[in-house]
Amino acid sequence: MMQHYLETKKQYPDCILFYRLGDFYEMFFEDAQTVSRELEITLTGKDCGLPERAPMCGVPYHAVDTYLNRLVQKGYKVAIAEQMEDPRLAKGLVKREVIRVVTPGTILSSQALDETRNNYLMCIVYLAKSFGIAVSDVTTGEFLVTEVPAIRALLDEIYKYMPSEIICNEAFYMSGVDLEDMKNRMNFIISPLDNHYFDEDICQDTLKRHFHVERLEGLGLEDYKIGLIASGAALLYLLDTQKNSLGHITKLLPYRSGKYMVIDTSTRRNLELLETLREKQKRGSLLWVLDKTRTAMGARMLRSFIEQPLIEKAEITKRQDAVEELNGEYITREELIEYLNPIYDLERLIGRISYQTANPRDLIAFKNSLQMLPHIKHLMEQLTAPLSKDICGQLDTLEDLAELIGRAVVEDPPIGVREGGIIQEGFNEEADRLRKAKTEGKKWLAELETKERERTGIKTLRVKFNKVFGYYLEVTNSFLSQVPDDYVRKQTLTNAERFTTDELKKLEEIILGAEDKLFILEYDLFCSLRNTIAEQVARIQKAAHSIAWIDVLTSLSVVSTRNGYVRPKINEKGLIDIKNGRHPVVEQMLRDDLFIANDTYLDNGNNQISIITGPNMAGKSTYMRQTALICLMAQIGSFVPAEAANIGICDRIFTRVGASDDLASGQSTFMVEMTEVANILRNATKNSLLILDEIGRGTSTFDGLSIAWAVIEYISNTKVLGAKTLFATHYHELTELEGSISGVNNYCIAVKEMGDDIVFLRKIVKGGADKSYGIQVAKLAGVPDPVIMRAKELVEELSDADISARSREIADAGRQASHKKPVPKLDEVDLKQMSLFDTVKDDDILKELESLELVTMTPIDALNTLYRLQNNLKNRW
Repeated sequence: MMQHYLETKKQYPDCILFYRLGDFYEMFFEDAQTVSRELEITLTGKDCGLPERAPMCGVPYHAVDTYLNRLVQKGYKVAIAEQMEDPRLAKGLVKREVIRVVTPGTILSSQALDETRNNYLMCIVYLAKSFGIAVSDVTTGEFLVTEVPAIRALLDEIYKYMPSEIICNEAFYMSGVDLEDMKNRMNFIISPLDNHYFDEDICQDTLKRHFHVERLEGLGLEDYKIGLIASGAALLYLLDTQKNSLGHITKLLPYRSGKYMVIDTSTRRNLELLETLREKQKRGSLLWVLDKTRTAMGARMLRSFIEQPLIEKAEITKRQDAVEELNGEYITREELIEYLNPIYDLERLIGRISYQTANPRDLIAFKNSLQMLPHIKHLMEQLTAPLSKDICGQLDTLEDLAELIGRAVVEDPPIGVREGGIIQEGFNEEADRLRKAKTEGKKWLAELETKERERTGIKTLRVKFNKVFGYYLEVTNSFLSQVPDDYVRKQTLTNAERFTTDELKKLEEIILGAEDKLFILEYDLFCSLRNTIAEQVARIQKAAHSIAWIDVLTSLSVVSTRNGYVRPKINEKGLIDIKNGRHPVVEQMLRDDLFIANDTYLDNGNNQISIITGPNMAGKSTYMRQTALICLMAQIGSFVPAEAANIGICDRIFTRVGASDDLASGQSTFMVEMTEVANILRNATKNSLLILDEIGRGTSTFDGLSIAWAVIEYISNTKVLGAKTLFATHYHELTELEGSISGVNNYCIAVKEMGDDIVFLRKIVKGGADKSYGIQVAKLAGVPDPVIMRAKELVEELSDADISARSREIADAGRQASHKKPVPKLDEVDLKQMSLFDTVKDDDILKELESLELVTMTPIDALNTLYRLQNNLKNRW
C-alpha cells in the first residue's frame, strides 16, 4: 500500500495527496507535516518498512470538505485518491485512483465559495508580445476567451475577473508583469504548465473534441490565435484535474474588451464599485445599492454588469425599456420577485449534477426551483419590452425534468446516496417489491417474537438486531432455564444470552438480502436519474441565464422606484448634462433629505474641463465621484439618481482620487499618483471621462502646480486628447486658466463664513474659490487651539508672498498672445519669481555661520547644517 502511495505521489508532486484508507483520508511524510501544521491536527506515525516511522495524519472522509476547503483557501492543491472498490470484496490490495485534483480555481464546495460571485480560473499565454486570456468558472460552466496587446490591458482583465488561480506558459514569467506584486495584492496562486499544454495542435484537438466541431471557426476563434492556445490549455488543464467530461461547459465565448467600457484598477478601487476602499466590504459600494437580486445567478450577473458597462446605445436602451416597463407594472414585478425567492443556484446545481456529486437533497432543491419557472414565464408573457420578450422566449420551463424528479425522489430524502430511502414508491417495480419484502419482514419478525414467547413462556424474550450479529433472540439470565433445545447460542452478555433458530436465520436472509439489494438498486436508480438530468445541461443553463436576467432587471427596477431614480437619455455626442444629481451610495448612508444635489454639464466644446476649488470636506470628491457613477449606472442600463440626465457614452472612465502609498512595491504617494496620471494621459480618448482630484499635491508647491497646469493644458488640447474632465484642486492659481484655455471653466463648493468658522453648503456654483479654508477645517477636525492661532499668524506673514499674482501674469500673457502662439508653459517662465518663501537673506546665513560651534558638532550634524544652508542660498531670491 505504501509503495502504491509513493507511486501515486510521484504523479502529483505539486499536490497534497489525500489517500483513502477506510473511513479516513490519510497523508504521509511531507504532506502529513504540512497538513498537520496548516490545519492544526495531530501528527502521528506509521510503520511502513522504513528505519523510522513515517509521519502520518488523517481526516474523516465524511468531513473532508471542511479540511479540503481550508487547504485550498491557503493556496494548496489537493489530489484525492479514492477507493475504487468495496474493501470487503477486494482481493489483495484495494484498488485506488486519483479521482480529482482540487485547486483554488476548481473547488466546487458551496461552503468555500461566495454564491454571489464567480470563482474563476484564468489561463494566460504570452506569445509574440501579446497575451491570450481564457477564463473559466467550473462551478457554472462559463468559458470566455480574449486577447490583449499590452500589460496594462492584461492587468485590467485580471482585476475585472479577480481569478483565484492563474495558469500560464513559461514565457509569461518573462513578459515584464510583476507577478509577486499581483499575487500579494490579489491573493491568488499562479503556476506554469508544461509546454505540451500550449502545443497549438493539441489545443485545437482538445477544443474540437470537447465542443464536437470539425473546424474552430464554428467557435469564433479564427481571429484569436493566441486566445485559441489559452483556451485549449485551460480546457486540457481542467480535463486533467477534474477527471470528468466537463459536460456542463457547453460553449466558448470569444469577446473583445472594446465591446464594453474599460474600467481600470484605480477606477474600480476609487469609485468603490464592488467593495469599499478601506474595509473591503460590500456595504457602502455601488453594488450594495443596486443589488436587490433574489438569486445567486442574478447577483453574479449584476456584478458583471457593473464591471462591464455597455458602450452600444441600442443595447443600453433595450435594458432601460425593460426596467421602465417593470417600474410601471408594479404588481407583475412584485409577483416575479415572489417566484424568484425560492429558486436555488441552478448554474452551480447543474455543475454538481454534471460532476456526479449532487446528492438527493440537491435534486429536491433543483425540482423546487424548476416548479417556479412556469409561473415566471406566464408573468413575463404579459410584458412587451423587446428585451423582456427575448428573455421570455428563451425561458424553458423544464416541466418534464421537474415532473421526473417529483416521481422519482421522495420529498425529504437523506443526504447520502447509499443509505436508501431515496426513491418514491411507484417509480420502480423492483424497488417496490424489495421495499415490501423489507416491510413484510419486520411484520414476520414481530409475529415470530410473539410465537416464541408463547412457546417458551419467556415474557421478556425480544427479537433484536445489530450489524455484527444480525438478528437474534435475546433472553435475560433469569429465564435461561426455559430456553428450548433448538435455540443456538450466538453471544453471551453479562445479564443475558443471545440465540438464533433456523426460522430466524431464514427470515434474516430474506430481510437483509432485500435491504441490501434495495439500497444498491436505489443508488443505481438515483445515478441514472442524475445522468438523465445532466444530459439536459444546455437547456438548464439557458433557463438559468434567463432567470438571472429577470432577477437583474427586477432588482434595477426596485432600486429605481425605491430611491427616486430617473431614466437617463443616452447620446453619442459627448454631452453629459445632469440636473440635481446625487451620489447613489452617500445618499443611502445619510438620513432623508440631507444630501445636497448638484448639476453637472460637460461637453467636447466650451465645457470640456471643470476646475473645481473649495475647502477640504466640502464635497468636491463626492461630487466628482457621483458624476462618474451616474455615467456608469446609465451605461449598465440602470436608472440614475438625478432629476434629469442626458449621458454621452464614455468609452472609459478614469479616476485619480486620494493619496495612498504603495510601500510593498516601493512606491511613494507621489509615485503612485504620477503612475496613475501617466496611465490616464496615455490611454484616455476624447470619449473618456476623467476624474482628477488634487493632482500634484504630493510634491513641492512649484512642481505640483507646474504638473497640474501642464496636465490641464494637455487634456484640453483636442488634437492630443480633448477628454471631458472634472479637475479638483487647491491650487487656486489654476482658476486663471478660465478664459485663456478654451473649454476650461471654474466651479467651486459654496461655503458660508461665520466668524472664524465655516459652514459647508455642499453646492457647486460658478466661479473659483480664493482660499482653501484649511485652518478652519483643521479647527473643525479638533486641532488644538495654540496650533490654530499660530497657523493664523503664519498665514498672515506669508500672504504677501502669494504666487497667484504671477499666475495671473502667465494667464494674461496667454490671453494676449493666444492668436499668435500657444499659452506659455510654466517651464517657459522664470519660476524664481514665484517663490512662496521670499524671506531668506544673505545676512541671516552669515549670522548663522558665525554662531556655529563647530568643535562640538558631529560630522553628520555638520553635513546636515551645510546642506540646509546651501539650500537656503539657492532659494534666497
